[in-house]
Amino acid sequence: MRYDIAIIGTGPAGLSAAITAKIRNKSVLLIGNRDLSPKVTKAHAIQNYLGLPNIPGADLGAAFQASIDSVGVTVTEDKITAAYNLGDYYGLQGAETIYEASTLILATGMIPGKLLPGEEALLGRGVSYCATCDAALYRGKTVAVIGYSAKEEHEAAFLSEIAACVSYFPMYKDVESLPERVRVIREKPVEIRQENGLRQVVTAENRYGFDGVFILRDSISPGQLVPGLEIESNHVKVDRTMATNLPGCFACGDVVGLPYQYIKSAGEGNVAALSAAAYLDKKKREA
Repeated sequence: MRYDIAIIGTGPAGLSAAITAKIRNKSVLLIGNRDLSPKVTKAHAIQNYLGLPNIPGADLGAAFQASIDSVGVTVTEDKITAAYNLGDYYGLQGAETIYEASTLILATGMIPGKLLPGEEALLGRGVSYCATCDAALYRGKTVAVIGYSAKEEHEAAFLSEIAACVSYFPMYKDVESLPERVRVIREKPVEIRQENGLRQVVTAENRYGFDGVFILRDSISPGQLVPGLEIESNHVKVDRTMATNLPGCFACGDVVGLPYQYIKSAGEGNVAALSAAAYLDKKKREA
């Protein structure tokens, strides 16, 4: 199935875009977290959301859920590792599924921290962002997993059933549930290199060689997610209509820049969806 609009991200920007697109009678694929935005729901109190003064984050999250439920928007829980402009549509690579959509809205939020040195250069050449996608390439080989949250542990466990040896570098404090066959290395990676046919994970203390390295974060930098996307000062460059440099691709929320405010993100999501709908309507008239 080819959707009219695919939206990546379930924060205020993505949810607002999905609601507006649905109201404009477009078919919507909303990809993200079924719990919507943990950043919102964990907030103690939000004081500047118009009409909802000093609202607890959990209550605002419940209101967001009620809003998408009211228009029949559902969340597809998946992680998109790449989105390609294929001319008349975008192809989105999920963990096990390739989705198609005539337009794309990026509402992925800000990516915390910076890429590791060497990460971008080796992406697709021994460095991967998706264990489900690429595990089969490392059957019987050695791999490293750099995990940025405890939820990535199940990916390391999955890899340990296929690879000969899995080493796990947690970028957080407490490891929760890894099988004994996964070696936990409590050193912080500072660089990825390629030497003597192996990918080297470099820490302040040591170097470790592997056939492959999986870097698992909640989100992927938009510039790597969508090839050819124009980035400016670490944000997606858009115009007033939330259009990017790629035809049919729009972006909204924190990913396009300051201020990082929920209400600003929601407003931009509305604009992005209206612009995507207008783009689709224009293409239909020209057909």
